[in-house]
This record gives sequence, structure tokens and C-alpha cells, in this order.
Amino acid sequence: MTILLTASLIALLPLIHFASASPEPPSAAPAPAPGTTARASDYIRTSCETTLYPELCYRSLFGYANAVQKDPARLARVAVGVSLSRARHMADYLANISGAAEYGGDGRASAAVHDCFSVFGDAVEQIRGSLKKMRRLNGTGEELRFQMSDVQTWMSAALTNEDTCTDGFEDVEDGPLKTDVCDRTVKVKEVTSNALALVNSYAAKVVAP
Repeated sequence: MTILLTASLIALLPLIHFASASPEPPSAAPAPAPGTTARASDYIRTSCETTLYPELCYRSLFGYANAVQKDPARLARVAVGVSLSRARHMADYLANISGAAEYGGDGRASAAVHDCFSVFGDAVEQIRGSLKKMRRLNGTGEELRFQMSDVQTWMSAALTNEDTCTDGFEDVEDGPLKTDVCDRTVKVKEVTSNALALVNSYAAKVVAP
């Protein structure tokens, strides 16, 4: 049965692409003046130093330097958008491999994949809600504090759900399915962690007493 599982994965995995789709950039972003792109890129690099994975943060966000400029709100929104794109791709990937896991004969692996798909579905909704809230931020003081608290709570919950995916594979025998799912999940978790850090950084600025 292990041979069947491996063969199924080998046939399936090349069809699944993990490259992230571009998140929708902030609307009506002003066109940068000559020479501002480098400064905006430097701003992203500096901001990413507050994250756990600064190089990944910079690589995933520097392409949006012209849209972000030096606006921490736009940077946080783009980071959440990138996280949403990665989580969606992961959910699609899990849906595609669920058949291979189910028919591979390993009940624990099949259950882990299905659980993973479920928690990533939750994570997608939580990140989507965070992005929607970030796009509609308004007010000041306690009103803004409450809105940012929602975003932080949802992003944190999404990260917890992504952690739950890998936890579900602890009792699954090592093999190509476990390795592939866990490796991909870790990459998504790192992007989500970075997005949460940038959200927290922005929240600290706008709700500071």
C-alpha cells in the first residue's frame, strides 16, 4: 500500500504549484516619484526586521514597494494579503492530495490530511476577515483599538490553525506525504507569522496612548 501512496503522490505533486498569487494591492496607491522605489524598498526591509523571518518577509513584500511607499498601514495590508494567498494555495493543495491520501491505505495519513484541510479552511476565513477589516479601518482611539484587536486576534487564530495542521501529522509514519505537507505548511506559517508581526507593529503605532 505504501507503494501505491508514493506513486499517487509522484503523479499528483508536479501538478500542484505553490507559487503565491499576488495579493490585491492597496487601491489608489500614488505613483512613486523618481528615486523613491529604493527608499520604499529600504522601508520594507527595515520594517521586516521586526518579524521572525526577516529575509522571507522582505522577499515576499519588496515587489509591492511602489504601492506601500512608507505607509505602515499599506504594508500590513499587503502582508496580510500575501498570507491569504499562501493559505488559499495550501488549502487547494490539500484538496488535491486528499484523494491520494485516502486511497493510499494509510488511515492516519488520510485523517491528518483531511484535518489539515479543515483547519486551513478556517485559517483562510480568518485571514480574509483580517484583510477586510484592515481595508475598512476608520476612527481613532478606542474605536480603532477595537478594530485592530479583531485583526490581531484573527491573524493569531489563523497561525494557531496552521500549527494544528502539522501537529496532526505527529503520529503519521514518515514518508513523502508527511514531508511534503509539513514542509509546505511551515512555509505558510512563516508568512502568516510575519504578517501578524507587521500588523502588531502597525497596531502599536496607531493605538499607542
